[in-house]
Amino acid sequence: MNDGLPDSLIPYDEIVQEALRAVVGRVLNQVIERGGNLPGEHHFYITFRTRHPGVDVPQRLLERFPEEMTIVIQNRFWDLVVDAERFSVGLSFNQVPSKLVIPFAAITGFHDPAVNFELRFQAQEGPGDGPGGHDAAENDGPPIATPVEDGSNVVSVDFKRKK
Repeated sequence: MNDGLPDSLIPYDEIVQEALRAVVGRVLNQVIERGGNLPGEHHFYITFRTRHPGVDVPQRLLERFPEEMTIVIQNRFWDLVVDAERFSVGLSFNQVPSKLVIPFAAITGFHDPAVNFELRFQAQEGPGDGPGGHDAAENDGPPIATPVEDGSNVVSVDFKRKK
C-alpha cells in the first residue's frame, strides 16, 4: 500500500542513514583532536554487526558475539583512527588487548549516556533486524556516568522501504 504516492527513485532513507552514521565519525574525530581524551563525562556505547563486510575483530570475539556486539569508548582505549568509511580502536576484553576495525555501515547504534544522546540505525541486512536493547558492554572498565532519564536528546531513525 503506497498511500497514492509514487515510489521514490531517490534512496532518501539510505542517504539519511549514511549522513547520521557520519555523525559517529565526526564525534570520534573530535576525540582524536583532543588527544584521545573524552570531554567531561562523555563516553560512547557503539553497537555494530560483527559479520558485516569490512568488520575486523578477533575470532574469540566473533565466537562470543556472532551477530552483534556493543563496545564502550571510555577509559581504556588506544590507537583510535577514523577515516571516511570506518574507524579502528584498541580495547581490552578480559585483560586481553584487541584491535577492532568497524565500518560505519556496520553500526546499528550509538549512545552517549552522559547526555542521553542516542542514534539507532536501520539494519542493512533486512527488515526486522534492527537493534533492540543491548547487554552491558564486554570490554573492561566500569561505567562512570549515569544515564540521564529524560530522553530529550534521543534520535530514532526507522525508515521502511515502500514496495
